[in-house]
This record gives sequence, C-alpha cells and structure tokens, in this order.
Amino acid sequence: MRVLVVIANYGQANQPYLFRVLDEYRRMPYDVDIVVVSDVPKDLGSDVEVIVGLPDPNPWSLPFAHKKVLADRRNDYDLFIYSEDDVLVTQRNIEAFLEMTRVLPPDELAGFLRIETSDEGKTFFIDSHSHYHWQPGSVRECGAEIFAFFTNEHAGLYMLNQEQLRRVIESGAFLVKPHEERYNLPETAATDPYTQCGFRKMIRLSRLDDFTVSHLPNKKHKGRPYSEKAEFCRQIGTLLQVQKEGQSKSALCEANPKVGRGKWSKNYYEPYDPFSDPGTIPDIRSYIPPEAQNVLSIGCGWGAIEGELVQKGVRVVGVPLDPVIAASARAKGIEIVQGGFEGARKALTSERFDCILMSYILHLVRDPAHIVSLFADLLSSEGCMVIAAPNFVWPTLLWKRISRDPRYQDLGNYDKTGMHLTTKSQISRWFRDCDLKVGQTADLTSQRARLANRFSLRLGRLLASDFIAVGTRK
Repeated sequence: MRVLVVIANYGQANQPYLFRVLDEYRRMPYDVDIVVVSDVPKDLGSDVEVIVGLPDPNPWSLPFAHKKVLADRRNDYDLFIYSEDDVLVTQRNIEAFLEMTRVLPPDELAGFLRIETSDEGKTFFIDSHSHYHWQPGSVRECGAEIFAFFTNEHAGLYMLNQEQLRRVIESGAFLVKPHEERYNLPETAATDPYTQCGFRKMIRLSRLDDFTVSHLPNKKHKGRPYSEKAEFCRQIGTLLQVQKEGQSKSALCEANPKVGRGKWSKNYYEPYDPFSDPGTIPDIRSYIPPEAQNVLSIGCGWGAIEGELVQKGVRVVGVPLDPVIAASARAKGIEIVQGGFEGARKALTSERFDCILMSYILHLVRDPAHIVSLFADLLSSEGCMVIAAPNFVWPTLLWKRISRDPRYQDLGNYDKTGMHLTTKSQISRWFRDCDLKVGQTADLTSQRARLANRFSLRLGRLLASDFIAVGTRK
C-alpha cells in the first residue's frame, strides 16, 4: 500500500514532536512518502520532502498548503493522511481506518480523537471541551460496529482513501483559499473534508482505543479535568442507553450559535472558562445566597458549580442541556429533570427554590423573556434569580458591527445566527416584567481588560464582555 503523509510544521519549536512522528511513519510496513509543509527551510532527512511557503500572507494559513500536495498526487497513492506535527498516528490507527471504511456508508468517514496522559497515568480526551459534546440520537450500528457523532470535528488530522480524496476535490470546497468557518484557520484546514466537502465524521465506539491518537505536547489536559476517560466513557454509556431505551434525544437548545466560532456558545463544562477565577473577578458562585437550601439550575452542563453546592448540603435540581451530559451532573448528586423547558416547568410546579441559576443560556433560546417568566414564579419569597450572559454592548463588538464586518452584521437576528443580543438593561426589563427587583450586577472582563481598568481611570470596565445580573423577590 502506498501512503502519502503531509504534515504542517511551523518554525523549530515543535521539532522534537515532529521527529517522533516521522520515526513512527518510518517504522510502518507500508510504502510511505512524507511531505512537510513549512514556513522556513529545514533538513528533516533525505526521505522527507520539505515544501516551504505560505498559501497567503496570513501566517496561520500554512496548514492549507497540504491540500495542493494531496490534489496534485491524488492518483499516485492508496491512502492520504494530513496531520499537524504533534499528533502521533500509529499503524493500528491506519488499519482501523481502512477496516471501518469498508463498513461505513460512502458519505461517512471514520474519525479520531486526541488523548493525553497525566503523570498519574490517567487518560484524557482533550477534544472534549467548551461546547463540544456527544450528539444525542447520533448512535448508529454498521454491521457489528457502533458509531456516534461528536460535535468537535477537529483532531489535528484526517485520513482519506483515493476515492474519498477524489470526492472532496470534486465537491469544489476543498481546493479553496484559506478561510475560517466554524473553526480558526489551522483547525479549518484539518476539518474541511467534514465541514465543507460532504463527509460526516463518525467515531467508532465499539473499539474506541483504535481511533485515539496521542497529542504529544501533553499539556491541554491539565486544565480540562472533565475530559478524563472515566467521565468521557460515562457519557458514552449514557449515549448508548438513551438510544437503546428510546429516550428523548432532544437538547434543551442549540448550544453553539452560527456565529462567533464558540465565543458565545454554552460551555458544557462550566466553570472552566477564562472568566471563572473567583480570586480575581466576580464569579457566579459568589452570587448564590449562602443560606440557599434549594437551587434550580436551568441549562445544567456537567455540573461543576452545582456539584460544589451539593457537597455543601444544598439540594440542587438541574434542567440539563441534553440527556447525555445529564449523566455527568447526576453523578455529582444533582437531581435531573428532563423534558425541556416546558416539561421541566410542569414537573416542578409544586417546588420552590431559593435560587435559580441561568448561566449563558438565555441568549441561545428563541424567547428568553418567556423562559425567565416561565421559571420566575418558582422562586421562594426570599429567592433570587442569577443570570450570567454575554455583554453585547461591548465596545469592541459594537465597533465591528459599525464597521460592517460581515461576520457580525446579522447579530440580533435569531433566525440567522441562533442567538439574541443580551445586555444588562434588557435583562433588568425581563426581571421587572416578572415582578422581580433588579439587584446586583457585575462585569466579567478578560485579564487584558482588567489591566486596562487598573491603569486607565477604570475605563477598562467598558471592555466587559460578559456580566452577571441578579433579580430578587420584592
């Protein structure tokens, strides 16, 4: 079998990883040709072809250089692999891909997930973060194998056989200029076969280890405890159970709007985000009354914040983002109420809560004012509603809209973007409409904005990209 491998490699920083990747390919029992696309000349051995040059002036466009190489040599090889320079592909990965290609339908590709290993020997699936999750209802059987769809299609590599490469080229969306769609430039280059060219990336659950590849820098897992293998497999188990038992597969709402490339998405793994350090900035946990004994969380993800409350003896009820991530929350002692907004509200009619949390969910629902009013009357006489949301009067964002940046022109049109524009004044109106008194508000800012706030007469507060608002019973 003839194999063409194209690897994107910037500068010199990742050379130790690249050398390990090259050695792995050299040991394989195939006829392997290796091409490295680079921004600078380098000598990687007589068996490695180096092509120097960027597809366009943007330095992050380098990964797109691999496409022309694949297209020019599409008739000369049986298998084509593109990868970043720190992703270790093994012979077992290749054999598993070829085996599953014979099983899957023509419009589906067997995909991979990246893993890292901690010093304690624990495995982490690092592509599980932010808004990325298993899609309920995506489980399907092909022969004796089980596959499902994971919403993060980026794993730093893809494989195509000759027929699959022909199809992506003929789609007209492969040999295109460097571009950004759902991902940034480097990630887009590695996902175009799925996102642009008509293929769907499916993950094989029945032999998951064959479709995992090592991410050699081994440092992303340190900030992603939710991607640990036991947690990841708990979700897979629930995914299979939901499918088998015919449970509702619908999500509470679409967690990832059509704009922003994740900037305004709902994080399934809160509070692990840039604005979650309670030592430096306001944190949503500090706005939950310390005397609260019953808390309702609307849009509950894996349940980190809610689980902390449970450990303190607080009863927490969660309306989950979907039935799969609900398993992670349930494991932390959170009571789960399924059925979407309306179904959950009906099930909770006789309940009263000291605090209702709505964290980064209102801007993603079709009628946010209705959701606030739907649950407001579940508050106890001294209860409060705590809302965290993006701040869409953020000056940087306003300037981009005024300057007619095409990426931001449709903001505010829910049908086009899947998102509403939230502001503190708007949420205050929703509170008043529900007979709630507007209480505390707080700005959430990045580290850069906090420094601006410190050195510019506190004008840095204008740079707040997120906020917290509290409504209380009068």
